[in-house]
Amino acid sequence: MKAMPGFAVIYRWRLKPGKEEQFIDAWVRITQLYVEHRGGLGSRLHKGPDGIWYAYAQWASADARTAAFAGPSLDADAGSRMRDAIAESFDEIVLRPVADLLQH
Repeated sequence: MKAMPGFAVIYRWRLKPGKEEQFIDAWVRITQLYVEHRGGLGSRLHKGPDGIWYAYAQWASADARTAAFAGPSLDADAGSRMRDAIAESFDEIVLRPVADLLQH
């Protein structure tokens, strides 16, 4: 079995109607910047049948994520567009991967 990232987070939101594409574009931009400049290991964004949007993001460690978020904004406009699209945010769920069978 391949080595796994040591830290993952599930983010959850309810988006404002008509703002879905705006949110997706901003999420993709921000994720790309965290991967390129702050050590992020990428993410997946999903829409659930309950109307809630879910994102799964991976980091090398909790400390790596904390350090990445401590820096200045990588794209203030994308962050603003993402926040503007959110009607409701839910608590994050922190995960510790124990088996990785995703195909890459």
